[in-house]
Amino acid sequence: MRLSSVLALFRPALPLILGLSLGCSLSLLMVSWTQGDTDDSCGDELGNGRLFMGRGDAQRDSRDGAGEEDFQPRIIPYHKDPNKPHKKVLRTRYIHTELGIRERLLAGVLTSRATLNTLAVAVNRTIAHHFHRTFFFTGLRSPKVPHGMTVVAHGDDRPVWLMYETVRHLHRHYGSDYDWFLISQDDTYIQANRLTELVGHLSAGQDLYMGRAEEFIGGEEKARYCHGGYGYLLSRSLLARLQPHLDTCRNDILSVRPDEWLGRCIIDYLGLSCVEVHQEMTYRYFELGKNADPEREDSIQFKNAFTVHPISEPNLMYRLHKRFSQIELERTYQQIQHLQVQINNLSDLTPEGKAGVTWPIGINAPFKPKTRFEVINWEYFTEEHIYSCIDSSPKCEMRGADRADVNAVLEIAVERLNERYQPQLRFHKRRLLNGYRRFDPTRGMEYVLDLALEAYTQKGHSQVIAKRVNLLRPLSAVEIIPMPYVTEATRVQVILPVTAQDQDFVGNFLDMYVMNTLDTHDNVLLTFLFIYDPFDAQRVSQTDVFAGIKAMIGEVEKRYGDVKIPWISVKTEVPSQVKLMDIISKKHPVDTLFFPRQRVDRGQRRLPEPLQNERYQQLADLLPHPLPGVQSRRHVPATSSPLRPPPLSLLSRCETDTLTGKSSTRLVFTTLTT
Repeated sequence: MRLSSVLALFRPALPLILGLSLGCSLSLLMVSWTQGDTDDSCGDELGNGRLFMGRGDAQRDSRDGAGEEDFQPRIIPYHKDPNKPHKKVLRTRYIHTELGIRERLLAGVLTSRATLNTLAVAVNRTIAHHFHRTFFFTGLRSPKVPHGMTVVAHGDDRPVWLMYETVRHLHRHYGSDYDWFLISQDDTYIQANRLTELVGHLSAGQDLYMGRAEEFIGGEEKARYCHGGYGYLLSRSLLARLQPHLDTCRNDILSVRPDEWLGRCIIDYLGLSCVEVHQEMTYRYFELGKNADPEREDSIQFKNAFTVHPISEPNLMYRLHKRFSQIELERTYQQIQHLQVQINNLSDLTPEGKAGVTWPIGINAPFKPKTRFEVINWEYFTEEHIYSCIDSSPKCEMRGADRADVNAVLEIAVERLNERYQPQLRFHKRRLLNGYRRFDPTRGMEYVLDLALEAYTQKGHSQVIAKRVNLLRPLSAVEIIPMPYVTEATRVQVILPVTAQDQDFVGNFLDMYVMNTLDTHDNVLLTFLFIYDPFDAQRVSQTDVFAGIKAMIGEVEKRYGDVKIPWISVKTEVPSQVKLMDIISKKHPVDTLFFPRQRVDRGQRRLPEPLQNERYQQLADLLPHPLPGVQSRRHVPATSSPLRPPPLSLLSRCETDTLTGKSSTRLVFTTLTT
């Protein structure tokens, strides 16, 4: 009776008890299957502190062995010894210096005093903008060094001495900054892009002496030196190994040719010979005939050459540069066509298929506006007029760059039509019916032209037809440049040229300047340019024609203690706006950007957008005639060439403070018409 009552009591909980028992049994079975037999128990693992170790830690622990003691961390406090001098950690200015990143190629050109202003100038104009640095080494410097060239004079015209000093100079000053050094002569034309591409495929860590291999005089040995006329490449490591032996080579090796002397030095002390092929890369060159015409050279060796030698005159250098530029342009067009064919063939494998191919092939698709405010407007034009003017006029005459642009587009449109339909049809343009254009920032300038064309068949029949064509002038070499952030603290710099005939206007202008800028504490700087003719400049110490204006400037400076109004003086017979712009640019940093603008008369005078307000408009209306030429404050006379003043009116300056990173824009007024 009691048993039945107990079972009746536990009967509701019986399923729960059976479930717990079954779960524990299955759990124990699973543990035994997954872990198997093991020597270490859970208790041992937990006691040794290894139960929660990762798999890798447990393996390392088993490898270390049980004999090692546990690691005990020890705190080492920082203690500065007062008896030892404190070493300051010096960081490099640029990241690439600290990381050991070097430029790829430096070019050194051997020239002379006689050819520095002729052949060397031609070399500089054709390669300097392609190489990172280009140096011209000469024995004796000419009296006038050409502008924009870095010339190093060694003081001795002997060819071998010039080579010795050049190699020593390159290693001493630039041995750790460049991976490769190109040494050539000023009678060598160099394809800079191809040489840069060549060194990009070569290993910079190897000793390499590469150029046109030439036999020594006599030709008895197998070693070769690199001919200097075609240029040669020296690796940085080779230059470093050669440096200790240069003095010995200068004293022991006798040679008339500098390239042969250098080759003998490298062979004797480094055991390296000149090579033309290295790592499956070939140094290509071409020997130009005496009366050869670059326009008629069509051989494969000429088209693939890195250097061409000899060049007898600068004009031939420029003709070669034009010819090679045409060759590179043709190859670029062929590459573009090849890529377009590949894109067109691969378009079948894309989800969109042929419908997803944009026109032109390889160019971004047209911009799709998301709202009506993003719609790009089309400009309507004809051959004579454009119906979207800057001054908001409904119609204005097409001139200048717009006319040249439309004429070029029309010419290209007819040319492409003839290429497509010849020989079945030939087209001649009659006139432009309608023209539309817009600038798409994602693609470029788009054109839609309705042309009236006269079509001729092969049999001579003709008919006037109307045809619509679409053209695109794509954007190329897009570059992101930093633009100055213009704030309310931007300084406006006004430069006022004055001659003796314009003194009557200055007083009224100065009063208006004081009222509109100094009284309102605007950030404006006024500079006067006093233009002296030769007669007045000779009498400046006795009678200064601008003494009255300088007195008014002095009164303004006394009234406003913190204001300085500088002036600049110049002596010239004929005012030259070009000379004015040249001297102003010399007084500003190299990275200053000047914007010339043109004015017609007083009624059409306009200021840039930052100055489009009433005060500055009143100020601009009082500016006198354009009178250029310049020097420094307190009328130190300078000379100016008699050039005719061009119609420049306004210079704008944008600069960035290198210390604070803040940017500023300055507007410089130079031409003032009545």
